[in-house]
Amino acid sequence: MALSESIGIEQRKHSRDIGFAVGIVIILTVLFLPIPAFLIDVGLAFSIAFSVLILMVALWIQRPLDFSSFPTVLLIVTMLRLSLNIATTRMILSEGYEGVNAAGYVIGGFSRLVMSGDFVIGLIVFLILIVVNFVVITKGATRIAEVGARFTLDAIPGKQMSIDADLSAGIIDEKEAQRRRRELEEESAFFGAMDGASKFVRGDAIAGLIITAINIIGGIAIGYARHGMSLAEASDVFVKLSVGDGLVTQIPALIVSLAAGLLVSKGGTRGSADQAVFGQLGAYPRALFVAGMLLGVLGLVPGLPALPFLALAGTMAGLSYILPRQRRQQEEAAAEAERQRQREAAEEEQESVKASLKTAEIELLVGKQLSTRLIASHRELAFRMNKMRKKFAAQYGFVVPEVRLADDFSIPPKSYRIRIHGAVVAEYQLRVGELMVLLGSKPLPNLPGEEVKEPAFGMRAYSVSEMFAEELKNSGYAYADNMAVLLTHLSEVIRNNLPQLLSYKDMKALIDRLDPEYRKLADEICSAHITYPGLQAVLKLLLAERVSIRNLHLILEAIAEIAPHIRRTEQIVEHVRIRMAQQICGDLAEGAVLKVLRLGSRWDLAFHQALKRDAKGEVREFDIDPRQLEEFGQEAAKVIRMHLDAGERFVLVTAPEARPYVRMIIERLFPNLPVLSHVEIARGVELSVLGSIS
Repeated sequence: MALSESIGIEQRKHSRDIGFAVGIVIILTVLFLPIPAFLIDVGLAFSIAFSVLILMVALWIQRPLDFSSFPTVLLIVTMLRLSLNIATTRMILSEGYEGVNAAGYVIGGFSRLVMSGDFVIGLIVFLILIVVNFVVITKGATRIAEVGARFTLDAIPGKQMSIDADLSAGIIDEKEAQRRRRELEEESAFFGAMDGASKFVRGDAIAGLIITAINIIGGIAIGYARHGMSLAEASDVFVKLSVGDGLVTQIPALIVSLAAGLLVSKGGTRGSADQAVFGQLGAYPRALFVAGMLLGVLGLVPGLPALPFLALAGTMAGLSYILPRQRRQQEEAAAEAERQRQREAAEEEQESVKASLKTAEIELLVGKQLSTRLIASHRELAFRMNKMRKKFAAQYGFVVPEVRLADDFSIPPKSYRIRIHGAVVAEYQLRVGELMVLLGSKPLPNLPGEEVKEPAFGMRAYSVSEMFAEELKNSGYAYADNMAVLLTHLSEVIRNNLPQLLSYKDMKALIDRLDPEYRKLADEICSAHITYPGLQAVLKLLLAERVSIRNLHLILEAIAEIAPHIRRTEQIVEHVRIRMAQQICGDLAEGAVLKVLRLGSRWDLAFHQALKRDAKGEVREFDIDPRQLEEFGQEAAKVIRMHLDAGERFVLVTAPEARPYVRMIIERLFPNLPVLSHVEIARGVELSVLGSIS
């Protein structure tokens, strides 16, 4: 079956090719062989119908390239008219003495219809058509075609470079690039062909005028000399026939000229001609209203006909009122259709198997009872989480992902879980409807309740009923409700997992927002010394110690300084921290004073001796005795806990080379305690030494 269909298609294509060639041969044959008047009528009717078809196609195409065969069609239809002109000339000169129907009923009918029995009227109408076609339409279309061809050819190199740039950037694939190049070639060939084809229309108008003049002069001479007609009789008959023939050929020529003008003047406008014209003219209702007012004023002027002006004024005023409403309705319908499409796409995505493979970057799951408690506050909870994300963006320099809030009835009813990339990183059971009193070093309040541990920082806390809020406030105790406890815990979990939340996509977005000079610097660094994933690793290590990356341009400058000499990410990070000392100290200081806790000479020496170096003097290994490490942990915990319980905010200061290893030990005991080296203390920062671990 498929084979027979393929053979049938090939046969139809072959027969169509033969039919087209036969049609061209027939047009050429008409130039030389005489044909009867009946066939001339058929040919003239076909010429008019074909011209109207061309005009309709030119009106309804979406863009000029959709009618790229127009130059070829124009040549064929021009040749058809010229061959019919020659055939009618032959009939007029040989049979014209018989009367106005000698060259066929189409010419005779046009001569009677247009000339109203007076050949002078017909001659004037014919000359006016020649002027309209030759001077107005054809001349303008020719000029537009010439300019369009020149500018299209001049724009080809730029468009070609744009296609290559989009292909190199990955915006389009090779197939799309080939399609655009082919379209560009077709566009240049089309406008070049239209530049030449417009000369057909111009020449056709000149040829029609010359042929009509020949018919008139030759017909009068033949009628008077050969057929014994008087000059008046010969002039009446042959002028009517010649002008009728000229009208029959000039009307299709005028239609085709109009089609050519519409096609080349369409330019870059997409859509059919009615959409382009009415859509743009109707896009300004105020212009319609002003035009309607002017027509209304003219309708009221004495001496002018009121009906046409007032009717048009009412029409334009009505359109100025109706069109904006229709446009709003269309926009609302389009918006609703787009929302419906998005809802259907979201539902389809949720139901698909692929959706089950996706995990939210940050997810907050609440139990049944806790969810019921927070239902009335869902909007406030979403607002406060969004506010928290803005605070993180301002503090750390990148936007953390949205928090997905969902119910999970598989966990205890009063509990919640926080998941990062699908993994549970924190869980806590709230006392629904109770307040959490933050004790610190304060004694327990004299209220019925239970001592608990605050989830975010592990502080001592006391849970009491909400009815004691006033007593707690009067006693000077700080407390938090269920939502505040949950959000504080969520905020701290996000802060502890900032490195995991900085994706490669986020890093690229941060670089793209930089000034062009710094984007170029990032490209140079990542192409010569470090990769983009390596740059992401540097930023992650900074965030792991809660160092903000908001000054990304400074970080890039620091990396550009050290990357040509050092490859290890950890060493690059240490150099970046030194360059960002002012920012680090400014973020950690309180009231322009930075409180520090020194490591002590004993432990400074111990850590220095534990650093093993290679032949070049670079640190390659950290080797400390486990018993000594355990002793350091105990002493550090004792001193640090004492200052933390006192509510002091401070940093631990150590030697530059030992800083990463001290931080590695301390973060297991106190994850939120910053560890700085001596060279990271910025100049001008006032220090307050709290003591030392020794």
